Amino acid sequence: MSDPTETKKSSSLWRALRSSSARYSLLTLLGGGFIAGIIFWGGFNTAMEATNKMEFCIGCHEMKDNVYQEYKKTIHYSNRTGVRAVCSDCHVPKDWIHKMQRKIQAIGEVWGKLTGTIDTREKFQAKRMELAKHEWARMKGSDSRECRNCHSFEGMNLEIQDKSAKKKHAQAAMPGSGKTCIDCHKGIAHELPEGASEKD
Repeated sequence: MSDPTETKKSSSLWRALRSSSARYSLLTLLGGGFIAGIIFWGGFNTAMEATNKMEFCIGCHEMKDNVYQEYKKTIHYSNRTGVRAVCSDCHVPKDWIHKMQRKIQAIGEVWGKLTGTIDTREKFQAKRMELAKHEWARMKGSDSRECRNCHSFEGMNLEIQDKSAKKKHAQAAMPGSGKTCIDCHKGIAHELPEGASEKD
C-alpha cells in the first residue's frame, strides 16, 4: 500500500514541474515568435526597399524603353547640383501607410505587365493617356505629396522666378487655393501623352 504523504508529495512535484514546463514553453514560444517577427519584418522591409530601386523599376522593357528614356533627358535625372530623383521619389510615398497603399495599387501595374497590355511601344502609347490620368489623379489626391518631399513653397525664392511662375506659385501657396504641383507640372519628367496638355 502506498504512503498517502508520498503520493501527495509526488503529485505536488508533478504539478510544479508541469507549471514550470508550461511557463518555459510559453517563454520559448514568445521568444521564438519575437525573433521570427523581427526576421519577417526585416525581410519584408528589405523587399519593399528593393522594389523602390531604379534597377527594379526599369527591369522590364516597357519602362526601360519608354518612360526611362524620356526621364534621362530631364532635370530630375541630370542637373548642376548632381541631385537625382529616382522613380520611387515621385511615385512611392515615404510614410509607411501610404507606401503600402501605393504598393498594393502597383499590383495592378504588375498585372498589366504579366498580361501584356503594354508590352510593345504601340500598346504602351495607346494606353499612355489612361496611365497618365491615373497617376495625375493620384498626385492631385495627395496634394502632390511626393513633389513636396523635395520642393516647398517656403523653400522657393519667388524673386528670382520669372513673372508667370512667381504669380502662379504665390497663388498656389495661398491656403485653400486647391492648386497643387501636378496641376501645372504634368510632363515634367515624362513626355505628355499625345493630345494632352499640362491643363488636362
